[in-house]
Amino acid sequence: MDTMDIKERMAIPRQRPRELPVAERITNFDEVVFGFDEETARREAERCLQCKKPKCREGCPVHNDIPGFIRLLREGKIEEAYWLDRRTNTLPAVCSRVCPHEFQCEGYCVRGKKGDAVAIGMLERYIVDWMMANGKNILQPCALPNGRKVAIIGSGPAGMSVAHYLAKEGYSCTIFESLPISGGMLIVGIPAYRLPRAVIAAEFEALRQCGVQVVTGVTIGQDITLDDLKEQGYEAIFLGPGAHVSRKLGVEGEDLAGVVHGVDYLRRVNLGEQVNLGRNVVVVGGGNVAIDCARTALRTGSDQAFILYRRGRDEMPASRAEIHHLEEEGVRVETLAAPVKIHGENGRLTAVECIRMQLGECDASGRCRPVPIEGSNFMIEADAVIPAISQNVDIGAGSGLNLALSRWGTFEVDETTLQTSVSWVFAAGDAVLGPQTVAKAVAQAKEAAESIHRLLQGQDLKAGRLSPQAA
Repeated sequence: MDTMDIKERMAIPRQRPRELPVAERITNFDEVVFGFDEETARREAERCLQCKKPKCREGCPVHNDIPGFIRLLREGKIEEAYWLDRRTNTLPAVCSRVCPHEFQCEGYCVRGKKGDAVAIGMLERYIVDWMMANGKNILQPCALPNGRKVAIIGSGPAGMSVAHYLAKEGYSCTIFESLPISGGMLIVGIPAYRLPRAVIAAEFEALRQCGVQVVTGVTIGQDITLDDLKEQGYEAIFLGPGAHVSRKLGVEGEDLAGVVHGVDYLRRVNLGEQVNLGRNVVVVGGGNVAIDCARTALRTGSDQAFILYRRGRDEMPASRAEIHHLEEEGVRVETLAAPVKIHGENGRLTAVECIRMQLGECDASGRCRPVPIEGSNFMIEADAVIPAISQNVDIGAGSGLNLALSRWGTFEVDETTLQTSVSWVFAAGDAVLGPQTVAKAVAQAKEAAESIHRLLQGQDLKAGRLSPQAA
């Protein structure tokens, strides 16, 4: 029986996970953060106040019943806690590791107003890790085949989630992936020290047990078209190609040898290529991709990595935990500075010319525009430069159908149904939102799967539904 009062709960400090020592972790790609043990997880769970109107659920893109699974955890009902979480989250093992919790669920936790928020991500991870360690099934029972076929383009979090929901309804799902391995940006965009490959493999094995087929090394729009798939009997198609196209800096010298764009660099390393960029590496950007590039460079032989970001530290969109790990590992972060030219000799870069910035006018969201300070230019010697300022969506999968695009170059969809301008084609995740979190891709994918189900059952796609943004 739970007899602890609020005052006692408030007195419990946030529990911290164990981590690999810095000297050890920069030599390999082993997972840096260890999961909670049973005692630590229970103690952290006791910190939850079980709010009557939990704001954490509002902050979670998939609206997990966070107080519910935490309550079950502290009652020792771990399997029940997992299935409650899995009702809304198709990828809890992934989200618990890589989502920026401080900007989502934990950022809304009332405990965070006067101290540390509840470690929601670590508690979710404990539940999933417990299930895997104890050999429990992690996917809900599959339905009998209903004879209807759906093609899913992209094996990232959006595609995996659509396959999960439709396989439960008995649809025969085939995932087409252009990469030689499954996982999309999860496996080529996130280093193993943050997301172990065994975690991704377990999710795909669970999908295969429900009859989901994964075909790798096939590029839709080149090797085969959406019309070809339709002719092969796929009655609906889901587009989840992700945002794998690096955005360029647009400065002189960007074509010099030694300039390697962020997602391209991570893809090469994560696919097993031996990439040594030289002793001194400059990474441009302040998001998680930039952080991952700098930390990966250290692990692949570079002596020094340097982050260059045009706004202030507080404006960096990367997870605070990742920034902390970055600085622990010796990476210097230079804020309020931006590259203006890349210098080189004999076709290869030698230095980056930068300019100091100051924050100017702010927009309605409070985000301030960086303004160059005239005459403040300075140089940084470098062997390599990694631009990691954002990514664009590869829209090639829609070739031949003339799918409507937004002004940001993403697929335009109905905000409620996620249906594109072609009735039997749906899209979600980065392909619609641009580069975003795994949880947001999962949330949209759930709605897209519901729409595909309704379409194939001859039902109204919109009846009784809210848009993912309003849900």
